[in-house]
Amino acid sequence: MDKKRKKYEPAVGPRLKPLLAAVFALFALMVVDSLYLVAVTIAGVEYQNWTYLVLFLVHLVLGLLIVVPLVAFGVLHWRTAHDRPNRRAVRVGQALFLTSLVLLLTGFVLLRVDVFGLRFEVNQPTLRGIAYWLHVLTPLAAIWLFVIHRLAGNPIKWKVGLAWAAVAAAFAAGMLVLQAQDPRAWNVAGPESGDVYFQPSLARTTTGNFIPERVLNNDAYCKECHADVHDQWLSSAHRLASFNNPAYEFSVKNTRRALLERDGTVKASRFCAGCHDPVPFFTGAFDDPRFDDPEYDLASDRFAQAGITCTSCHAISHVNSVRGNADYTIDEPVHYPFTFSDSSFLRWVNRQLVKAKPEFHKATFLKEDVHRSTDFCGSCHKVFLPEELNAYKWLRGQDHRTAFWLSGVSGHGITSFYYPPKAEENCNGCHMPLREVSDRPNFSARVRDESGTPKTFGHQFPSANTAIVHLKGDEMPDPELAMERHREINEGVMRVDLFALRADGRVDGELLGPLRPELPELEPGREYLVETVVRTVKMGHLFTQGTVDSNEVWVEVLARDGAGRLIGRNGGMASGSNETDPWAHFINAFVIDREGNRIDRRNAEDIFVPLYNHQIPPGAADSLHYRLEVPEDVVGPVTLEARLHYRKFDTLYYRLFTGDMERENDLPILLLAEDSVTLPVRGRAKAPEAGEPPAPDWMRWNDYGIGLLRKAKGGQLRQAREAFERVEALGRPDGPLNLARAYLAEGLVQSDAPAALARAAEADPPAPPWSLLWFGAQVAARNGDHQRAAENLRDILRGGFAEAAGRGFDFSKDWRVRNALARSLYQLASLSSGSERDALLDEATSQYDTVLELDPENLEAHWGLAQVYRAVGDETGEERHAALHAKYKPDDNARDVAVAQARLKYPAANKAAEAVVIYDLHRAGAPGMDEVAR
Repeated sequence: MDKKRKKYEPAVGPRLKPLLAAVFALFALMVVDSLYLVAVTIAGVEYQNWTYLVLFLVHLVLGLLIVVPLVAFGVLHWRTAHDRPNRRAVRVGQALFLTSLVLLLTGFVLLRVDVFGLRFEVNQPTLRGIAYWLHVLTPLAAIWLFVIHRLAGNPIKWKVGLAWAAVAAAFAAGMLVLQAQDPRAWNVAGPESGDVYFQPSLARTTTGNFIPERVLNNDAYCKECHADVHDQWLSSAHRLASFNNPAYEFSVKNTRRALLERDGTVKASRFCAGCHDPVPFFTGAFDDPRFDDPEYDLASDRFAQAGITCTSCHAISHVNSVRGNADYTIDEPVHYPFTFSDSSFLRWVNRQLVKAKPEFHKATFLKEDVHRSTDFCGSCHKVFLPEELNAYKWLRGQDHRTAFWLSGVSGHGITSFYYPPKAEENCNGCHMPLREVSDRPNFSARVRDESGTPKTFGHQFPSANTAIVHLKGDEMPDPELAMERHREINEGVMRVDLFALRADGRVDGELLGPLRPELPELEPGREYLVETVVRTVKMGHLFTQGTVDSNEVWVEVLARDGAGRLIGRNGGMASGSNETDPWAHFINAFVIDREGNRIDRRNAEDIFVPLYNHQIPPGAADSLHYRLEVPEDVVGPVTLEARLHYRKFDTLYYRLFTGDMERENDLPILLLAEDSVTLPVRGRAKAPEAGEPPAPDWMRWNDYGIGLLRKAKGGQLRQAREAFERVEALGRPDGPLNLARAYLAEGLVQSDAPAALARAAEADPPAPPWSLLWFGAQVAARNGDHQRAAENLRDILRGGFAEAAGRGFDFSKDWRVRNALARSLYQLASLSSGSERDALLDEATSQYDTVLELDPENLEAHWGLAQVYRAVGDETGEERHAALHAKYKPDDNARDVAVAQARLKYPAANKAAEAVVIYDLHRAGAPGMDEVAR
């Protein structure tokens, strides 16, 4: 009895002791578990493995199990002990209980869970950060308060507590030591032995072993948390990159058939698989003859229908080099414990675990420095044809990476005509635009721009593959939206400008223009050249690149008189087949084999050389000439129209891969750009007022000159100079700068080129300093002043240009600058001796070595190193680089033979391959021209 004769009730009586025991037991287990988790977390995510994830799940389970006994004990104990005379023990106990509640509450804040379709999650970063640190620190506070609470009351059993603490520490330390033996090797190249099976593709796995199909082909698992991203991917060319793409299926089967006949095996076709067929490739199924059996139902084959899956990209952990051809390392990712369980309950548990511990998932599937790099995209969008494939020699294929890297758009290209306000860091800026998300699960959505709306990076990768939407739209969630996104990314990419006329239908005729604001009068019965400029405006790589041999991009030019009569046309389409006029100007590459036959079915094993390559670099232009004859009976005025059309595949290839040689080409056509102008005719009806030109005058002149300069071998340098002189007269530094380019092309480097560069430097505003240094170095080297050239080039590599501040420009990554510097250093070394000569040769070697880090197959660097090693007496180095130079050097003699044969076989392509081409608007038999017009 107490002093008031009231029966004494223990603070922890028989009813509370079981609860307290449960709390002690659960808390003790959590201490052991938490120490392990904390230790591994501090060590780094690369040490987190399956065991870590299981014990993290144990942590969640223990946390949920302790809630009821802890709260129940706390409430009951508070009620029985709150008025005890030992006030210190009471106050500390109350603080301990409140601290425990904070611990539990922050645990729930950090938890992400969905039950029966109801989602509970807190995603506000600041709130989650506060909750995390409170959850980490409150256990320490709770332990400290518990000790004080017990010191004010019954004695503590120190031996039990310390023993359990020792067990926890030993368990955590032991597990950490074990796990430290095998950290995840992210962003590390796999062993060279790992690419043995996969050759001639350069891809490799981290172990050299195959990866199970269930790991690579598991997109439904990703959809559970990334529904919008998954739907975007469903409409992408990536998903339809393998045997589920009718065009690729036709071409790869054609290649496999040719290789089987030639080699008795399809092994060389693995060249394709590292990028196009990752699921059958990395599982070891790609060589299976079932893929070549015409009777086999590929539509029901999981491997064939997989395409480039989510894991195919996101399990790549390292880009081994910038050579392309799938030169990456792919890892078999460690999944959460019940990812592949057949139990719906365990899969639900697995989802809760992913949401509760997303950091491991993110680190496993998103390596920021890998997946957001240009090199990552370039690993598949840069191609060379290996000797195993063509049984001939190394040949360069498509190369998006280099075209982007050496452009003004990337901020690395030293020779660009135009530079953007700010450089694009990588391919994602254009091809993975931010997309708003729906109300479905989208756990990667973040507020990423000023809109304040959660967005994800788009995974349709829009570009221009409209054919895949047309052919496979029934497999896409919203084919109309998919097509619209292709159109959207192509808006404003190109510009067409009906710039001027030239009298008498001659490239050196009097220039009448620019057309607009002034309009020259046409004379009935006279001939003119319609000078048409096609310019890349928003491209970060060559236009069009990609499947450039089968892309159909052409310019259509029409002329109508005042009565609406068609008096001239080039680039029309034949009725009934939609086949494009073969005598049109195509912005593609006409690729041929060694016998001069066109590569018409994407038969990569036969690719040899382009007869012509009409692709346009970023920020550059092409100037086209169309012959217009004004009829004597013309009804004035005359309207000229120019349109740039794009269709993914030409008619022949479309017919080949669909298996119907009579089929109309019904693939969608995008109108990329157009221009029109109505010109008065002397003595006829008055023309309407001239519209607005498509660009400022100085830029139109500049683009026209650029297009002519790029045809320098055709003798149009004089006309290019005239255009750049007009640019200079309009007060732009581009004029004299580009005049210097023209003078360099003509070899006028004694006075003309230096004078033009001096005027460009004195202009207001002046030309970019890096351009002045670069072209100044070219002039100096051509004049034998290699000391001046080297100084200029070193200044470029040092950078620090005020005009480039904040724009992301870095010209030290343009290997052409380093090659030029190494050439000048070698020349200076040849005129020096002793230590000075050695130092110059060492510097040249260093520059060439850096070039090969940036571009391992660089022809000039290998040749330069062979010369440098010869100069220093290193025969081994000389032989090695001379051999590599021979490997990568084109076989010019064989190319000339193939080109000569192709010119005889393809008259239209032969004409288009000339340096200067005049396209006829009145060709007999041209599609789209009626009999009267002809």
